[in-house]
Amino acid sequence: MKKRLITISAILLCALLFSFVAHRSTEAVTAEQVTLKIPKGFPTPVYNFSNNDPNPLLFSLGRKLFYDPILSKDSNISCGTCHKQAAVFSDAPLALSRGISGLTGTRNAPALQNLIWNTSFMWDGGVNHLEVQPISPITNHVEMDETMASVIRKLHRSSTYRESFSTAFGDTVISSERMLKALAQFIGLMISANSRYDHFVNHKGTFTTQEEKGLQLFRDKCANCHHEPLFTDNRYRNNGLVPDSALHDKGRATITGLQFDEYKFKVPSLRNIALTPPYMHDGRFNTLNEVLGHYANPKKFAPNTAKEMYEIGRLSSADKQAIIAFLHTLTDSSFITDKRFSNPD
Repeated sequence: MKKRLITISAILLCALLFSFVAHRSTEAVTAEQVTLKIPKGFPTPVYNFSNNDPNPLLFSLGRKLFYDPILSKDSNISCGTCHKQAAVFSDAPLALSRGISGLTGTRNAPALQNLIWNTSFMWDGGVNHLEVQPISPITNHVEMDETMASVIRKLHRSSTYRESFSTAFGDTVISSERMLKALAQFIGLMISANSRYDHFVNHKGTFTTQEEKGLQLFRDKCANCHHEPLFTDNRYRNNGLVPDSALHDKGRATITGLQFDEYKFKVPSLRNIALTPPYMHDGRFNTLNEVLGHYANPKKFAPNTAKEMYEIGRLSSADKQAIIAFLHTLTDSSFITDKRFSNPD
């Protein structure tokens, strides 16, 4: 009898622990947690939430969709497969991401952060609106290889999603527009603005002497393209890389068809850059020191390199280390551990 009571107690304890873990993993977000808060010093966002007012139910639906492989043809690849929170929603340390059936893509998966300030998306700017951005990876034959119509059919067949859409929208209609709005809420609220740099510029923290030197060098050498506070100007440039003969990637020109745009790629944000190696659109550089070594050696630049690259000039070893020290201050540890953006399962 005593053994039986111990066994039953153990089972109940396990059940309670399981219930607690399950509750923690699916803990609902609050209205306060999905309220849009523009960080101090940031410009007005490009994406307007007025037609997609953030609310906990829609945000949670977007989070579930982001991490669900149901969006891919074989139900094995989710958005979160190539955009991992611990890596600032990039695919680090992979140079080129792998999609459906293990196929390897042709570009390095960019980090997802501060997307509502983007004027366009992807390395080539092939998408110009946050709400339609997910269509590109979903329908790409190497990434998720699915169709929007098929995704909607699968969501309709799921009693869980029928309930989730009904709860979020007030009726049973499941459409691509609603799915994309939910995803836009989730990825649109991925705002990173709590780094040591942010504390420093808001007079709430200090830098070392080396970090301050790095900030000054950065502003002198790099800020022509990487504007503060977003650390990008959302433009496209040829940054001097010799084209990879195996990938045949002409960058922006694949969208515009213009020779003028050949080998131009979008200027990425440098926020959290220390967490997202390897670097460049094809992941060719493994370290920040290699990146700076490229920019400090204009003799090796490819033809038609943007003039801004030549303005960087000489960088001593001490200069490079100072700039790297500064770039590490752009790391926002709270962003990569924020439970709002974690996998709910």
